[in-house]
Amino acid sequence: MSLSSTLERLHAQARSNWWLWVFAIFCRVALAAGFLPSGYVKIMGERFTVLSVNHPMGNYLEAIFHTGFYYTLIGVFQVLAALLLLIPRTAVLGAVVYFPIILNICLLSISVRFEGSLVSSPLMVLANLYLLCWYYQHWKYLLPFNHNPEQATLPTYKNLNRKCPTFFFLGTMTTVVAVGLGLSFGFEMMPRNTRKECKTQCEDSANPAACITFCDCIHTQGQPLGKCLETYNQAPRN
Repeated sequence: MSLSSTLERLHAQARSNWWLWVFAIFCRVALAAGFLPSGYVKIMGERFTVLSVNHPMGNYLEAIFHTGFYYTLIGVFQVLAALLLLIPRTAVLGAVVYFPIILNICLLSISVRFEGSLVSSPLMVLANLYLLCWYYQHWKYLLPFNHNPEQATLPTYKNLNRKCPTFFFLGTMTTVVAVGLGLSFGFEMMPRNTRKECKTQCEDSANPAACITFCDCIHTQGQPLGKCLETYNQAPRN
């Protein structure tokens, strides 16, 4: 069986399940809820956070805030993507517009270890990928496969299978827990949002004195995260 046939079969099975249909709606609403407030704030020309400019993420957001129409445009696309997701006929377009924005936020959050979206943004990327897979029939012809020229007929709501896909939801829950724990505890040093919050991790760190220096490096001196981490790693261990 060819790869395209396998993908067609898996997609057809997914689209015929009521639980997965509900989960797709949940992802659409959740993703829209994640972008509407943040996009609105940008359109109104307000700052997105109150982080200090010394914080790696705060420094980035402050710079973006002063770009003028570019900052507003980001908000416009966030709200546009959210609204498109909420409308069934335009949901696939919303998923396409949403993906590069949330992927950028995800990579940014991980690179600067920003706790505000360190866990949520990767989960939003996964939810967005689920929607893109859900609407596979709309963009499958972009893939370098030989596809059946006849469009498959998707089942109607009345014909959906009500059998709960237990393994899918167990896998989803496992993924959520793994992402949450992995990103929450996967970094030895976190800048946290303030110097006070940063220092709370020092008592249990491998080098408390170097940890305090790291927090000062970030929040007092405003040095880049990479430089502060390098100083921490090179500090002599007690």
